[in-house]
Amino acid sequence: MRAIPLLRALQWAALAALLALPALAQDTARRLILKDGSFQLVTKYEVKGDRVRYFSSEREDWEELPNSLVDWPATEKYAKERAAAPVPEAVQLDNELAHDRETEEAKLPEVAPGLHLPEPSGVFLLDDFKGEPQLNEIDQTAGDINKQTKANIFRSMAPLAGAKQTIELDGPRAKVQSHVDVPALYLNDVDEAPAPFEQGTPGVQAQQPQQPQQAQKPIVAFDRFRIVHVEVKKGKRIVAAVKREPTGKIVQDQRIVKTTITNINGGWLKLTPSEGLTPGEYAVIEMTEKGMNLYVWDFGVDPKAPANANAYKPDVKLPEPLPTQKQ
Repeated sequence: MRAIPLLRALQWAALAALLALPALAQDTARRLILKDGSFQLVTKYEVKGDRVRYFSSEREDWEELPNSLVDWPATEKYAKERAAAPVPEAVQLDNELAHDRETEEAKLPEVAPGLHLPEPSGVFLLDDFKGEPQLNEIDQTAGDINKQTKANIFRSMAPLAGAKQTIELDGPRAKVQSHVDVPALYLNDVDEAPAPFEQGTPGVQAQQPQQPQQAQKPIVAFDRFRIVHVEVKKGKRIVAAVKREPTGKIVQDQRIVKTTITNINGGWLKLTPSEGLTPGEYAVIEMTEKGMNLYVWDFGVDPKAPANANAYKPDVKLPEPLPTQKQ
């Protein structure tokens, strides 16, 4: 994130000198008061489950803290008292800071009316819940390798001829569920360098990164990310299977979904299924020259699923109040 602009820093200093009260200079930003008596100066905050996500006016960056640490009655009391007797200079600077923030946010791609991608990087799924577009962030999940062998049968970690290994995710269901069958997925600033591979296990990447012996030829972005249909079996989600043929060739088996991928502004990639997805579990996988990365972005498709927690919703602009008439 960017540092505090010099001009804004000078404005803060000038305001403090004008008021001759350092405490009032802090009033240009809202206070998120904590139970230990301290506070955070914020320009914007939102409650996401058991976390509070706020934009620090001092560090100009998004930060988080546990909801349980915030003294909400004190925070609301302070906000009401401040609104009752605002300092004109502080209000003006507040408006300027809000304008700067809106300008920065406007640089992020708009994926639906009033709904921008909330961060400059990450993986997000565009959903529609009860007629409202919503963005859901998808975290990367590490897949486990099930070698499907009994103890002491194989000395090597690689499958013998005819043996099969599966890449699995814990649990039968992803945390994020799409209510539409053609969700759009937005990806940006994911790890560019191919990770090394688990020794002796061709076709899948290691979970513990190490330095590769030599640089690998980069994969074109349009071939790098794919959507796969995940099989649910015995409480697990099977993303792919790896098998060694009698010839020694390693073959990966994935239920790849036909997709289209396009570049949009800001370095984002938009990945969309070419046709409607049947209800079930899916994952976005990353491919390199040696195979599939064990770290995937999992999601499901279920029109009847409840609302996703912590979804980003369109900004609703309230009408500005009419100017008061001077007596």
